[in-house]
Amino acid sequence: MRLTEDSQIRALLGRVRRIAVIGLSSKPERPSYEVSKALQGFGYKIVPVNPNENAVLGENAYENLARVPGAVDLVTVFRRPEYVPEIVDACRAKPVAALWLQEGVVNESAAQRAAAAGIDVVMDRCMFKEYRRLLE
Repeated sequence: MRLTEDSQIRALLGRVRRIAVIGLSSKPERPSYEVSKALQGFGYKIVPVNPNENAVLGENAYENLARVPGAVDLVTVFRRPEYVPEIVDACRAKPVAALWLQEGVVNESAAQRAAAAGIDVVMDRCMFKEYRRLLE
């Protein structure tokens, strides 16, 4: 389902605990780093997914979503839109209940495929900004 209403997004942010961050960089100036650090501060468990990193923000990094041990509640994406279809496939295979495409990450067809597979989708919104707006 595509989540667009504040009540839906608030509920999603309230129920997730473990978040796989696709494209998380160890560079502090990157939005993925800043947002993930803030999410850790809000109490979420961050799982970095980036083949170019060994660890980020004190957490072991994984090459891809399939290599992440255990379940994740949500996948958030800091990659270009053309990579979203393969990320949707990985979410379906894991399986993952929710997919969050950060600001500027827009891929309508991939979002529709994810929603059709029963994955809750938030697109083109910053998770950090939405948390601050809806839960603080």
